[in-house]
Amino acid sequence: MSPLRLPLVILAAFLSTSARAQFCPLDAGGTIQKIVACRPEVTTDECRKLAQSVGCSVVRELPSINAIVIELPAFKADAAATKLLATFKVDLVETDKVVNWLKGVPAAAPAPAVPQFDLGDVARGILDRIKELKPAPVPAEALDAEQPWGIRRVNAAASWASPRGQGQGATVAIIDTGIARFHPDLSGVVLGGFNALDPKRPDAWDDDQGHGSHVAGTIAGKRDGKGVVGVAPMAKLYAVKVLDSEGNGGFSSVIAGIEWAAKRGIKVANMSLGADEGSEALKRAVTAANRAGMTIIAAAGNSGGPVGFPASYPETIAVAASDIKDGVADFSSRGPEVDFIAPGVGVRSVKMEGGWEELSGTSMATPHVAGLAALAVARGAASPAAVRAMLLKAASPLPGLSATLQGKGMIDAGKLQ
Repeated sequence: MSPLRLPLVILAAFLSTSARAQFCPLDAGGTIQKIVACRPEVTTDECRKLAQSVGCSVVRELPSINAIVIELPAFKADAAATKLLATFKVDLVETDKVVNWLKGVPAAAPAPAVPQFDLGDVARGILDRIKELKPAPVPAEALDAEQPWGIRRVNAAASWASPRGQGQGATVAIIDTGIARFHPDLSGVVLGGFNALDPKRPDAWDDDQGHGSHVAGTIAGKRDGKGVVGVAPMAKLYAVKVLDSEGNGGFSSVIAGIEWAAKRGIKVANMSLGADEGSEALKRAVTAANRAGMTIIAAAGNSGGPVGFPASYPETIAVAASDIKDGVADFSSRGPEVDFIAPGVGVRSVKMEGGWEELSGTSMATPHVAGLAALAVARGAASPAAVRAMLLKAASPLPGLSATLQGKGMIDAGKLQ
């Protein structure tokens, strides 16, 4: 064999064995992603090899459910699933669907005119830091004025006599569109984050839609006499970006976000999002996070019909939306899965671009309960069961509403103990 031919033979052998695991043909049907979950006794490496045997590339691993996400030609998807399941080492193959998790959120209510930012991010951060080093006394009337009606309705201030009563020591993962970290109400509140949408850019978790920032303000907006204050103003936040600027995201991205938060020991996760259909992989991830010690607070949905997912799963705490008159919002989803009700109509909170705005939805109700869960954690609730028990003891039914509309009712922060 000539010196030139041997390298060519080696190269041809390499390409014949690896091309299938690296490249997807540009077929008319396009490609599709599949979540491949192996049985518990199968190692991650073995599961990865099985998935690669039918796929073009590995997109990511989901260790909490012993799964691999692969990309493969759409026309081969069914045959690939049949082949994997026939090994008896794989017990789940499902499509990694991309859906709009914010679909059905009502449009913003008219918001009062507010000044917009005119500082760059760096300058704004420096000025905020200076203010934190030497805080000026805040008049009591200013502190009172920064409470939106929802914060008042859950009686958050009744818990604020001590730092622990304001959520000091508690952390909350906001699994959403990201957070505008430099907003005055959130500056210094966000400890970090993770971008589950792009494995190559895990630190690109800033909000580009606005939804996650609004949620963040309701949970932990600073108590400084300006803007809005959150239910747990001394809690800290992590931005877990699983949705893009349109509110879209794949099931695997949402699962990856849940895993990231649970792995870091974050005790409370706010999921102001929902899908019309469930996913066995998502359910397994929620169960795994619950076992790891993370309480997931999820939006019931805005369809006016059945509760969506993941709120339907028993391991989550599902939240419906009330209006300012203690009625249920027309859009609020309902059913036996609902655990609590919280303010969700005309909720004023952080606006991503600057200032504040009013939004409505179970997405806005959910962070009230997540903030209350953070207060429960700060007061010593050490497990999801303990958090749920503390919230249940502090809840009272709203008159005239059935349990399918409100669960156990509205939670009063002054009764948390």
